[in-house]
Amino acid sequence: MYALARRNEALRNDEHWAPLPFADLTTLRCKLISRIRRVLDLQAASIWRDLKSPLSEATGTVLDVGAGAQPYRPLINPDATYGAIDIADARERFGYDMPGTVYFSGNDWPVADHTIDVLLATETLEHVADPDAFLVRARRVLRDDGRLILTVPFAARWHYIPHDYWRFTPSALRMLLERNGFTDVVVFARGNELTVACAKVMALILPFLLPQGEGLSALRRLIGLALAPLLVIVALIGQTSLGRESGDDCLGYTVFAKSS
Repeated sequence: MYALARRNEALRNDEHWAPLPFADLTTLRCKLISRIRRVLDLQAASIWRDLKSPLSEATGTVLDVGAGAQPYRPLINPDATYGAIDIADARERFGYDMPGTVYFSGNDWPVADHTIDVLLATETLEHVADPDAFLVRARRVLRDDGRLILTVPFAARWHYIPHDYWRFTPSALRMLLERNGFTDVVVFARGNELTVACAKVMALILPFLLPQGEGLSALRRLIGLALAPLLVIVALIGQTSLGRESGDDCLGYTVFAKSS
């Protein structure tokens, strides 16, 4: 029926190349690696930049949902009470198994109603098959006037294949949140067209510096070393561009809302 001589992407279940996973930030070495990563990973850098102030001001109980490696926990006010939850198959799907994270099976979260002051979900919603159900649960556990902080990718590679389902526009985010009981929805773009262009160029270079899989890895690394100066220049341009106003394209969105 379909005569196109190309692979059926609907059957994909792996990635050609993937960034290194986030490291546990409990050691000085891992903290240094995380800092270097934020230079070369504009997505992570843009999220860190957006969350630094609001998380440092967070009070009460903060719940990190879909916490992964808890990469933004260091930003949270030390006077706040931190908790983290993730799905039971997070290790199988995403490669994360963190001490201090509560892993759960089934559809509901192991959190009592109206006990959370701030709910944080970074780069999680795109991996949720039913975003409405996720937001219903978020609303259940948040106190009245509790704060929801989300980040989602937009101009981003398909990742953790096949468990990456959505890309959300600001219109979709506002619609989803408001119909699930959230108010005061604010959506900020992370980066702009220049940031996206820099991220795409870096995505072409990084697989040469950090080759994965078999075959020609030594040659690829040599090519990567030759391209390393260009990578640094593009990374610096991308970092600088994060301070500019957004346009019609961006790396992703940072979202704030209140439970009503």
